[in-house]
Amino acid sequence: MTDTRQQDERTDDLGRKGFRIIQNTKTFCFGIDAVLLAEFADLSPRAKTADLGCGNGILPLLLKARDKGGHFTAVEIQPEQADLARRNMALNGLADEVDVLEADLRNASEYLEKNTYDAVVVNPPYIKAGSGLLNPASAKAIARHEVACTLEDVLRESAGLLCEGGSLFLVFRCWRMGETLGLLPAYGLKARRLRIVHSFRGDAGELFLLEAKKGQREGLTVEPPCVIYEAPGQFTEEVRRACGSGEEESEE
Repeated sequence: MTDTRQQDERTDDLGRKGFRIIQNTKTFCFGIDAVLLAEFADLSPRAKTADLGCGNGILPLLLKARDKGGHFTAVEIQPEQADLARRNMALNGLADEVDVLEADLRNASEYLEKNTYDAVVVNPPYIKAGSGLLNPASAKAIARHEVACTLEDVLRESAGLLCEGGSLFLVFRCWRMGETLGLLPAYGLKARRLRIVHSFRGDAGELFLLEAKKGQREGLTVEPPCVIYEAPGQFTEEVRRACGSGEEESEE
């Protein structure tokens, strides 16, 4: 496995199976939300899976490190991030198992096979268009703000790709939970599992993890909450296990 780091890039250990990831410190590094989504996603080892907005390829890497998912198609609109994702797959011997496409997820169901994917995983940009201050670094702006896609784009295209009974696995901000749940029925998706993530015990929820099924009967299970920190800078036992090495993951 050849390390192909370029300027402003570093290589981090993912703490499982010897997997590593190259990250560009000037653009975007993954956060704990990706780690929690990889733990939450219930994928069979053969699941045909799409990652919409893959960035540097962190979700396929984390899922493969957990023996989750079969063949992945990872979609990324930014050329530099798509290139980095490809290099990360090659670095970990996954080039044949993860196809990285430089493409726009807003019409993914037009160039990928519709109604054939067992699962879609996605960590969408959480700041609504027109809200907040845009980060001048475009990679971070696209990752955090609805610049290149909206939540509705993600839900629509996910539904178009999923087979009947397929699952969308998503991590998002709690302040947009009502909006998310309200949009699901328009695309034939039903919330199946929900878990709220809190920074500390007693804090309000910050993130939520959601599994939504295509074309399934009603029935939502709200799982026990996830707490990230025991104390400032100290992960809970659950999160240490999720991180593999027990060390804090890189933050965005």
